[in-house]
Amino acid sequence: MFQGHTFLSQCARASVAAAAFALTSASVMAAPDLPGKGVKVQPLKSSIAEETFQTLLVMKALEKLGYDVQPIKEVEYPTAHIALANGDATFMADHWNPLHADYYKNAGGDAKLYRRGIFSANAAQGYLIDKKTAEEHKITNIGQLKDPKIAALFDADDDGKADLTGCTPGWGCEAMIEHQLGAYKLRDTVTHKQGTYSALIADTITRYKAGKPILYYTWTPYWVSNVLKPGQDVVWLQVPFSSLPGEQAGTDTKLANGKNYGFIANNQQIVANKAWAEKNPAAAKLFEIIKLPVNDINAQNYLMSQGQGSQADIERHTNAWIAAHQRTFDAWITLAKDAAAPRP
Repeated sequence: MFQGHTFLSQCARASVAAAAFALTSASVMAAPDLPGKGVKVQPLKSSIAEETFQTLLVMKALEKLGYDVQPIKEVEYPTAHIALANGDATFMADHWNPLHADYYKNAGGDAKLYRRGIFSANAAQGYLIDKKTAEEHKITNIGQLKDPKIAALFDADDDGKADLTGCTPGWGCEAMIEHQLGAYKLRDTVTHKQGTYSALIADTITRYKAGKPILYYTWTPYWVSNVLKPGQDVVWLQVPFSSLPGEQAGTDTKLANGKNYGFIANNQQIVANKAWAEKNPAAAKLFEIIKLPVNDINAQNYLMSQGQGSQADIERHTNAWIAAHQRTFDAWITLAKDAAAPRP
């Protein structure tokens, strides 16, 4: 359930506390017993702007532990995993498991990467179409797009094929979609439209508002499902059968209720360089225990989609979240410090 109003209220209530947090940070950072003192941290994230909130939360917690946190560097997922494994960067807050299983394995897996705890649980993904077209033509399964007449309903460029708003090249979902188009024999009737996802989905929303049929891939947490609401504006499509590529091959994606949307729920985890994590037990413990609810990510991402997407806006959102959850945040810092404390 979208909790944007709750998040906005939290921002308002927390503004004074956030200011106090900012004022006290300097004095805390100056403390001599901080485990991260003098240690540089290089965060990574993909080109998805909506990942900044999650990443900033981790960065601010690391700063509270005394780490010298550098500005975020943007690198797409496959390269990011390799950079982390090689020690060219420290952590990434948005590793999707199992979506990024092949990236993790190819970068060296557990031998080179540290991955413990769940930062944000139960991220969903899949294919959707507008509810009006679904009901008029009784479309419930993406396999129905093998029928050229059904596929043509979603033809945006007049080539007779359905246009599927898909993934930015290099993302994990790109490999999933490409694999499934082949597995479900849809290549003759469906075109996977790729490019910058934010631009593609903006065009898709414009088409929807103009009353035209739409077919797209998306995931949660992300703001799209707050604009195109599943069950109200759009519907999820099922798939003919489970079919995933690479490390996920053979995975059954059918849900307990018998429906199959082609993807299993993912957990977002923090991935870090293993050698660095072993030398920095406070940070390693933080990466393991820090958590952010999906609804809070959805709410912040929605604010970004409504014009609050500047770096200053996201900083403000992050500080407000911390102030509204100060007791939880402080507990993370305490546990992380304890992990680095000398043992008698």
